[in-house]
Amino acid sequence: MAGGISLIAGLGNPGAEYADTRHNAGFRFVDALLGGRGGALRAEGRFSGRTARIDVGGREIRLLEPDTFMNHSGEAVSRMAHYYRIPAGEILVVHDELDLPPGTVRLKQGGGAGGHNGVADIVEKLGDREFLRLRIGIGRPATSAQVISFVLRRAPLAEQDLIDAAIRDALEQIDDIVHGRTQKAMNALHTHTR
Repeated sequence: MAGGISLIAGLGNPGAEYADTRHNAGFRFVDALLGGRGGALRAEGRFSGRTARIDVGGREIRLLEPDTFMNHSGEAVSRMAHYYRIPAGEILVVHDELDLPPGTVRLKQGGGAGGHNGVADIVEKLGDREFLRLRIGIGRPATSAQVISFVLRRAPLAEQDLIDAAIRDALEQIDDIVHGRTQKAMNALHTHTR
């Protein structure tokens, strides 16, 4: 990870009906990152998504929001990674996380998908699990039978405020994350309480 990040992929579902749902926390992160720099995403058919380029502390970063729907996120991420020859270790995937409460954000290198279908598809399509994950807590419904409707619904305002605060916390660490200072970013994010 010493080389840093070259591609940030925010996960979500395309379309206005999904824009404010819990599952789109990754899109919200990318939108906030890009919006703070006055840029805009543009559709790129060859990558099955919307893309942009930004500069973070002198390092050029490619941004991606897949248009493939969550469960097929790996198609867009792998296309872009292969086209630009970006190794898995230089990819940051930003996604919602059921196992973390709203207001919490965690950074993780490699490992399993933890039941997240979008992450699982990226592992499968890349053939590599060693990408960095930024996990934005959305909480968990009362029963596993409610998970699909839960992630595809908008969070109550108080929860959404916490999710947005966690995104802001992560954005404060983006320079360290992008430049490979992951331990420093983890220390800041993992010890932060709300």
